[in-house]
Amino acid sequence: MDMFSAGDTAWVLICTLLVLLMSIPAVAFFYGGLSKRKNVLNTMFLTFIAFAIISVLWVAFGYQFAFGSDINGLIGSPTNFFLQGIGLDDLNGTIPTLLFVMFQCAFLGITVAIMSGALVGRMKTKAWVIFVPIWACLVYVPIAHWVWGGGWLMQMGALDFAGGAVVHINSGISALAVALVLGKRKNTSLIPHNLGYAVLGAALLWFGWMGFNGGSGLAADGLAANAIIVSNVAAATGLIVWTIIDVTKIGKPTMLGAISGAVAGLVGITPAAGFVDVFGALVIGAVAPIVSYYSINYLKPKLGYDDALDAWGIHGMSGVWGAIATGIFAVPSVGGVAGLIAGNANQVVIQVISVIATMVYSFVVSYILAKIIDKSMNGIRVDEHEEIGGLDTNLHKESAYNFNS
Repeated sequence: MDMFSAGDTAWVLICTLLVLLMSIPAVAFFYGGLSKRKNVLNTMFLTFIAFAIISVLWVAFGYQFAFGSDINGLIGSPTNFFLQGIGLDDLNGTIPTLLFVMFQCAFLGITVAIMSGALVGRMKTKAWVIFVPIWACLVYVPIAHWVWGGGWLMQMGALDFAGGAVVHINSGISALAVALVLGKRKNTSLIPHNLGYAVLGAALLWFGWMGFNGGSGLAADGLAANAIIVSNVAAATGLIVWTIIDVTKIGKPTMLGAISGAVAGLVGITPAAGFVDVFGALVIGAVAPIVSYYSINYLKPKLGYDDALDAWGIHGMSGVWGAIATGIFAVPSVGGVAGLIAGNANQVVIQVISVIATMVYSFVVSYILAKIIDKSMNGIRVDEHEEIGGLDTNLHKESAYNFNS
């Protein structure tokens, strides 16, 4: 029988607020600072409106389908719509069920917020508002059930401690799909208009990520401590490696490279945080920025897609690496599961299956959904004069910087 734990509950309450902070304001500042000055408010708005929509949708019916009793490994059996029937004393393990609901709500919120980075500067606000709830229902909820809610990937033994597949691969590949439907921006150069905002956002992400990974064991224990240590060391290693790449390639360290490396390292360690030790974290954190740097600087120009703020390049690519690396570096002493190095090669196979399944399903459904919305509302892309003039003034009648007022 589940027993309530005040310590676990207090810890997950804190972690829930830390994950919420990762969207509002961390991603908003991170992406807002990286965007053009004429689009900063629109970029931030995409995160805020998405998080608001998700917050309502999740408690109404999203949680129930994701974490309800399993139906054929594909989806949950919904009960407790609008959380009716879930009492204050109902437990999920050692914490209140209502707390688990909110913790998971924050995960969906950050997933959608990440996706917006690929689309900035050219997507109609109305199209985004329509896309977000449908995408959450058709893509996020099923994959969350597959991996975390008792679905077929969980039954297979796929490891995803805090969202390598569910959050990062899912958001990255979906963002790429929508970006392909949108097409390239008129001006694809993107020199951050306020790098200070982006640094603030990245710092808040690093801080919030400790709750993102540290809370995913749903307990205040040694596993949570391990998750925080390996997450921090992966972020630090990622920052150092990207800085080395910058110095090697352009002769100088850059702040943009530093924060990009830290985020790549954090993405890479996310699925592994509850399964690997510090050695595994160092390798994962070192390779993630290499994978993302290659994707952004070689793959993107070669293939010609316009992933504006590199949602796929950082979250998608480092997420793929992290998910597979979990199967390589998992040690029984941390999460009770052996990976390749500990003698269980089959775990890598399971991880690859989970990566491919997530990528194919997310990409196909997201692409089709974006196409349908595009056809049904006379295009999901803003008019050319709106794009050139800036979305803040044309879509919101606002400006982030009123220097003459």
